[in-house]
Amino acid sequence: MKGALSWPFLRLYILVLLYFSANAILNVIIPLQGDERGASNTTIGLVMGAYLFTTMFFRPWAGSMIARYGPIRILRVILVTNGIALILYAVTDFNAYVIARILQGVSTAFFSMALQIGIIDALPEKERSQGISLYSLFSYIPGIVGPLFALMLWETGDDRYFGAVMISIALLTGIVGYTARMTKDTTSAKPQVKDQVMEPRTRMLGSFHHLFTNPHLFKCSVLMLVASVVFGSFATFIPLYSDQITYGNAAVFLMIQAATVVVSRLVLRKKIPSDGKWHPMFIAGTLLLLTLAALFVSLSVTIGAVLFYISALFIGIAQAILYPTLTTYLTFVLPEAHRNMLVGLFIATADLGVSLGGVVMGPVADVSSYSLMYMICAGLGAALIVFASIKRLRTA
Repeated sequence: MKGALSWPFLRLYILVLLYFSANAILNVIIPLQGDERGASNTTIGLVMGAYLFTTMFFRPWAGSMIARYGPIRILRVILVTNGIALILYAVTDFNAYVIARILQGVSTAFFSMALQIGIIDALPEKERSQGISLYSLFSYIPGIVGPLFALMLWETGDDRYFGAVMISIALLTGIVGYTARMTKDTTSAKPQVKDQVMEPRTRMLGSFHHLFTNPHLFKCSVLMLVASVVFGSFATFIPLYSDQITYGNAAVFLMIQAATVVVSRLVLRKKIPSDGKWHPMFIAGTLLLLTLAALFVSLSVTIGAVLFYISALFIGIAQAILYPTLTTYLTFVLPEAHRNMLVGLFIATADLGVSLGGVVMGPVADVSSYSLMYMICAGLGAALIVFASIKRLRTA
């Protein structure tokens, strides 16, 4: 096989699977460990949110460093950083996890950029979309089985098993990553001068005003930011909330959600609008699924587990559709000269939203309940439906 399905690229996809398998386990283990040690929802949200908040902050710098040194060189350094983070989980307790989360956030910012830029640079144009799609697919596959495996580790009651798994993932990821190759030799990129390397970050910082002055970017960013808050609240607190639901199981919920994202991305990929037009009914329908998912989760504590698992389907479909739809739309309507930079800002709002889903919704859960917190998320979703339906939008 050649192109995106050749062995060098299959090895990269396996690397992606290994790298994100740790996150699939940690997303379940960290909230459970925090709750067992008496940490508040606010603290748990801060620890979980530190990961993507750090990723968001380092993405611009990651792009400039990869442009200077090439993706393979950066990848090998980042694999060491990721390994240190995973080993910290094995040898420390919950109180030190925030340091490991920050290191993971830095690693993911560089890892995702290095892999995607490397795939784009190494593949011919007709193969690029397939390569990026496979990258995305393999990043979601761990979420199908990872939560169930995490729950099995938790039920053993022995942290040594969890530590051994983290160390094993760190070693396997390092071995596969250090032997990774690409069709083109992107590691031999010539060093650029300092001003050129820092230019992408400087331009990114100087482009923030576009979030408020460009109506298309403003609208998509608000939708993605608030929707990601809801996504983040699911990722952070479902492992804790499921214990309050009769027959509720966090691992099953997260497996259904991840499997739905994967299947929806494959089945519905041709349904995503790609004509540069705003489709309010399509966006509103997607946001309606998001709203119903939050509403059903909120009500499931009194009605039962059926609603709980239906919400996993709905949130998975919404997660699979919303991000690529808004991203595709922006690639058509943003000015070509600043398109990549502004799309980067949009991606940063998604990272920030998921982080805020833990940081902001944690205190809400502390002063009220998980059920009320998810009801508030449903209200946010309903507000987004109205916002997405506004035809004209003036910005400052």
